[in-house]
Amino acid sequence: LVLLAGTGALALLHHDVADVANQLIAHAHLNPASHYPQIFLDAAAHVDDARLRLLACGAAVYAGVRLAEAWGLYFDKAWAEWLAAASGVIYVPFELHGLVHTPSLHGALLLELNLAVVAYMVAMLRRRNRDTAKASADASAGANANTSTSTRG
Repeated sequence: LVLLAGTGALALLHHDVADVANQLIAHAHLNPASHYPQIFLDAAAHVDDARLRLLACGAAVYAGVRLAEAWGLYFDKAWAEWLAAASGVIYVPFELHGLVHTPSLHGALLLELNLAVVAYMVAMLRRRNRDTAKASADASAGANANTSTSTRG
């Protein structure tokens, strides 16, 4: 979706974005004088080609990071688990702020889901660390056992 949004931003280069916004609002049969369409029109009026390029580049970088994270999680890479946990934690302050200012069931569920994902990723990291430490201890114990038996023989 982010790549599609970035591609859409690039498609708007050298076009009148305000005119495109007006056409979208008319197509959706919205009242351009009402609150949310007016916010959309005001934002579209301040968009230029440099901002569109910046949005498209930001979308590409974001999608690239998420693609790398997905690849790393699929192939069970520790760095991807760290990235997933960190990227989930980043949203928590914004979700809390939203809940404080506009309490809603939707916001609470979103926060709970995000915290569950972060807790799962932290649990996976702890398990990985524990398994790595155990494997290291087993390997050193095995090496010590082999050394002591070979010196006796």
